Amino acid sequence: MSVQAGSESREAQAPPQRSLGTAAARNLATTTKSVPQMQEITSRWLLKQLPWVSVQGGTYRVNRRLSYAVGDGRVTFIKTGDQVQVIPAELGELPLLRDYDDLDVLTELAQRCRQRDFAAGEELTSFGSPADSVFLLAHGRVEQVGPGPYGDDAVVGTLADGAYFGDDSLVDADAIWEFTARAATSGTVLVLTRQDFGLLADRVESLAQHVERVRSLPAQRTNKYGEAEIDLSAGHTGEALLPGTFVDYDAAPREYELSIAQTVLKVHTRVADLYNQPMNQTEQQLRLTVEALRERQEYELVNNREFGLLHNADYDQRIQPHDGAPTPDDFDALLSMRRGSNLFLAHPKAIAAFGRECNKRGIYPTPVQVGDHHLPAWRGVPIFPCSKIPVSDARTTSILCMRTGESDQGVIGLHQTGIPDELEPSLSVRFMGISEQAIISYLVTAYFSAAVLVPDALGVLENVEIGRWS
Repeated sequence: MSVQAGSESREAQAPPQRSLGTAAARNLATTTKSVPQMQEITSRWLLKQLPWVSVQGGTYRVNRRLSYAVGDGRVTFIKTGDQVQVIPAELGELPLLRDYDDLDVLTELAQRCRQRDFAAGEELTSFGSPADSVFLLAHGRVEQVGPGPYGDDAVVGTLADGAYFGDDSLVDADAIWEFTARAATSGTVLVLTRQDFGLLADRVESLAQHVERVRSLPAQRTNKYGEAEIDLSAGHTGEALLPGTFVDYDAAPREYELSIAQTVLKVHTRVADLYNQPMNQTEQQLRLTVEALRERQEYELVNNREFGLLHNADYDQRIQPHDGAPTPDDFDALLSMRRGSNLFLAHPKAIAAFGRECNKRGIYPTPVQVGDHHLPAWRGVPIFPCSKIPVSDARTTSILCMRTGESDQGVIGLHQTGIPDELEPSLSVRFMGISEQAIISYLVTAYFSAAVLVPDALGVLENVEIGRWS
């Protein structure tokens, strides 16, 4: 009772209000507002760093010297529970079976592949021993270990999901292993033996004829990049007979058509007429729509299966990290694969993982300044963040390294300037009319693509682990 009385006493003693309160005053005040904010907006460094080439015809053709293709692609598998099978048509990625299209025979070959699970540290092949099988790597990472220059072992290559090795042994009875295949992680391979392959070839005439035709083809004279050789003479004296030559071109060069991203922006006339102060409603709606469209454009440039950078990197330009996490050694390997690199592109978590590896080694790379931004770098090449690069459920991602510019035979962006109703380069906003519901419609369109002019312009460090802390 005493507490309640005290409370009533204090309320009675409260001084009366002598001026207008702030809550009531706000009814007569003009508030200061921000423009609409949007969390989806990122730095979009890829769009800023790519040199953009205007494609007036809507298609960009990449002319190259003639190259002789070999079956050096990736093999794809199907996993059912703990059982793994190779997709029959994917066996055509093996050079020996390239262009062989009898699906029934390929299916039987796929059924003859035996699954083998291996543990980290296990040796799948031994250097110098007879080779009689092809290994199809379904999952895991395998190191190719060969003799070093001073007699010690050295890792000469790293293979990962979808790779294969030992395919020459299917038809060469004298083949030997030129390296030791040692598992860096646990995983699964499918093994096809020369005996199983030979038994099927003896029974199926079309397979035997295909193998014989492939083996009888004359060796193409190429340079180390697979391009048709140009005959030259050097170091001669006197009146030596000079070789005649010509530069052969690819008869079917690749063409990149501009891709498209579109949406229809709708604004009610009542909103556009009555609520345009202090900010123009249509302008703000359009600004946020364009931001979302540019975000989607960068996503497509990275991930699109037709022209995206992750899918258009040549298989010879893809490498695996030596120890899972991205290390300075891996970044050096990426840089060494091309004659000039302008930028790395990595997920922010991959950049953090690289920083941890540098910290472990006591290495503190010097950052570089790009515009008003200080960015991490390696060997003077800036590392740009890009959240559009996917991170798998296994906490792995990829890091891209590229040379850019049309004059430098690098990676370029493609767009078309001067299109009708252009708001930004290669982005247009067209008025579509007003509906019977008094809704104004605008068609917002962006045209874009990307091209890799020569294979070594783009390299990828795959299967980078970003969750390792020790």
